[in-house]
Amino acid sequence: MTDDDQRPEGPGRNGTVADAPADNWVDTLAPEHLRPYLRLSRADRPIGTWLLLLPCWWGVFLGAAAYPDAAGWLTAWLLLACGLGALLMRGAGCTWNDITDRDIDDKVARTRSRPIPSGQVTLQQAGIWMGIQAGIAALILLTFNWAAIGLGVLSLGLVAIYPFAKRFTWWPQVFLGLAFNWGALLAWTAQTGSLGLPAIFLYLAGICWTLFYDTIYAHQDREDDELIGVKSTARLFGNTTDQWLRGFLVATVVLMSLAVIYALAPLANPLKMSLGLAGAWAMGWHMNWQLSKLDIDDGDTCLKLFRSNRDAGLLVALFFAIAMFA
Repeated sequence: MTDDDQRPEGPGRNGTVADAPADNWVDTLAPEHLRPYLRLSRADRPIGTWLLLLPCWWGVFLGAAAYPDAAGWLTAWLLLACGLGALLMRGAGCTWNDITDRDIDDKVARTRSRPIPSGQVTLQQAGIWMGIQAGIAALILLTFNWAAIGLGVLSLGLVAIYPFAKRFTWWPQVFLGLAFNWGALLAWTAQTGSLGLPAIFLYLAGICWTLFYDTIYAHQDREDDELIGVKSTARLFGNTTDQWLRGFLVATVVLMSLAVIYALAPLANPLKMSLGLAGAWAMGWHMNWQLSKLDIDDGDTCLKLFRSNRDAGLLVALFFAIAMFA
């Protein structure tokens, strides 16, 4: 039996990707010649864009709540710019990830239908596509203040390193967290003018959240990863995953609460403080609900719970946004 014969019926044969949601807009509405590139950017799986975007929005909203005089059109632009930037940089990062993982993806059932291993896109085409996305994102970054621009440039090192992390550490999810939550630092700085302790606590909270959701995600590939020697926290934790995830949950809530306290305490506004803390605790409630549903041996459940983290992060953004107006 060949590798092609082992592929799930449908994915890879007609260009679709195995773990993309059914009837996604790329497979049904996008021009056919653009579909391989949009799949390379994971446009058919928007959850990653949300997970990159939400820490940015946390930073913008919490910064605007902490410094009400700075809120206004700048805040509105940053929210939009972060959305566009997250879409572009997630696409560029995923393209880079697929370029570096092309020999691994071909050996994993869930990933062998991706555009590069399935032959939809060449390495040269992928490289050009990555450059286009990164270039447009850079133009957006240049509209921010100099401190935020500097942070944006520094983030490129984390993006470059992440795809290789699973080759040398059991904790590649830490590197993903470092890269995916950098927007909390950048957006706070763009909104307030300087990096502050609340942003650092927010960043650390996001890293713990990433360890939580990406460990759940990694359990889908645990068996394949073991066969090919790829490391992950899912393999490291094994049957103790529940205990580790509960620890990440607590750390997320505590660190985010510290971010809120350090940001809003100088205002002496009990309503703002209560709303901000409610965001942290609402996220903790959602993460606890995920733990109650988790079955690490059920890949479909793991994928559904992973995707539900969009809602967990939106709860924080919602409460921080309300606190901004309180």
